[in-house]
Amino acid sequence: MSFLLLRSPTPKSPVTRRLLSTAKLPAALEERISTALSSMKAAGTFKTERIITTPQRSSISVQSSTAPVLNFCANNYLGLADHPTVVSRATSYLQQWGNGLSSVRFICGTQTIHKDLEAQISQFYGTQGDTILYASCFDANAGIFESLLTAEDAVISDSLNHASIIDGVRLCKAQRFRYANGDPHDLERQLEKAKDCRVKLVATDGVFSMDGNIAPLRDIVDVVERHNAVLFVDDAHATGFLGATGRGSGEYAGVMERVHLVNSTLGKALGGAAGGYTTGAPLLVSMLRNTSRPYLFSNTLPPSVVGAASAALEIPMDERQGL
Repeated sequence: MSFLLLRSPTPKSPVTRRLLSTAKLPAALEERISTALSSMKAAGTFKTERIITTPQRSSISVQSSTAPVLNFCANNYLGLADHPTVVSRATSYLQQWGNGLSSVRFICGTQTIHKDLEAQISQFYGTQGDTILYASCFDANAGIFESLLTAEDAVISDSLNHASIIDGVRLCKAQRFRYANGDPHDLERQLEKAKDCRVKLVATDGVFSMDGNIAPLRDIVDVVERHNAVLFVDDAHATGFLGATGRGSGEYAGVMERVHLVNSTLGKALGGAAGGYTTGAPLLVSMLRNTSRPYLFSNTLPPSVVGAASAALEIPMDERQGL
């Protein structure tokens, strides 16, 4: 086998500088974006990033302050982002399994550690289901609706669902209905409107991140079952700590075994890095493995992230078992 090596211009070459700095935007695009950014600044919605100079924890140092500050805006709910066991496991997986797979899962990007973590997540939920890993929960939400629903079906979504659910719903051809935030009665009304659809999938956050409200899943499940619908819960802001053993909003409401599908993240309470997953009925997960585009066309979760997530799942479970 032979390889052709192409020499690129050095970073200091005039050609490179010219290409990077002087490619002219169309005037209409430049004007529209400049106006939009100016409007954001005037409205106070223009975003600037806070630069942290320490690991993620409850007390951090930032470039804009000479003294440590308390951190109330991260999703590091269990403080595991820099936990020594999590960091150690990530390091050992990096050394043993490499930095990444340079591939997608179904070609040559699945290692035993990925199957082990999927089994560990399924065991964490204590169900007979299966689990599929994604690069993020955003990807998991982007892949689920298009794969499982057709134009003959319907998705009934809470009005305050996360942006990733909204974007995922936009990708599918199913009819779309919205119900008032956390309102089982309005959910029932919307399900009545969708009664002629073949499959009806109800989608809700378990915990709504902007307000911290917990979805009334016990009432929602009752409505879903009366209409022979499917219940999907995004538990990104509940996994690891809500419920008696941290299994999320379904456990908190006492209806975990009645929820069909759960999407969640490894990037908040469970290690704080990246990664997401769908866990639920094996038949549905098998369909996702074969048709979910964010899964099929995204690189495999890096081994270090897999190791960190595995350790993060073990720590709260071990601590609760020791109580």
